[in-house]
Amino acid sequence: MDITINKNIKGSILDIGGGGEGIIGQVYTSQVTAIDNRQEELDEAPDTFTKILMDACNLTFENESFDNVSAFYSLMYIPKYDHIKVIKEAFRVLKKGGSLHIWDCDIENAYPDAFVINLNISIPNKIIKTSYGIIDSDAQQNMEYFINLCKNCGFKLIKKENKNETFYLIFKK
Repeated sequence: MDITINKNIKGSILDIGGGGEGIIGQVYTSQVTAIDNRQEELDEAPDTFTKILMDACNLTFENESFDNVSAFYSLMYIPKYDHIKVIKEAFRVLKKGGSLHIWDCDIENAYPDAFVINLNISIPNKIIKTSYGIIDSDAQQNMEYFINLCKNCGFKLIKKENKNETFYLIFKK
C-alpha cells in the first residue's frame, strides 16, 4: 500500500506512538514531541525530534499544550478498551481549534493469524518501506469506528480519506 505524507501541518505536534520509524517526526522534525510507552521504540526513532517515554492514556502535559495531535498507525497497538482514554487525553492537550490526525487501517481479524499491512510511505526526499502487524482477538477496527469514537469525545470530523483498507482522518477540537 502506498501512502504519501505531505508537510502541511502547521504548529506543534504531539505524536502518539511516535517511536520506531518515527514517520511524523521525520517529516515535521522540530515541530514534534513524540511519545511512546516503549523505550526501545523511542531509541529506534531518529534523533530529529523530541522523544518522551509516556503512556497515551495518562499524558503529563498541561491542558491545551499542542496545536495538533497525530497517531500514525499507532492506535492499532493500543488495546481497544484504552482508545477512549487516548482520544480524551488528545482532546484535553489540544488547543482550542487544534487538529487530531489519524492514519490507520481496517482490521477485520488479527487472531489467531496475525494482521499485517505493508506500506510504502513517501515523505519529502525519501520512501520508507515498512510493515505494521498485530495479533489480538479484539483488534477489529475501521474508519467508522474511529469517526464515532472521536465524535463521542467532542471532536468534529473535518476530512476523511480512504484507500483500500487504509484511512486518514482529520478532526477539529
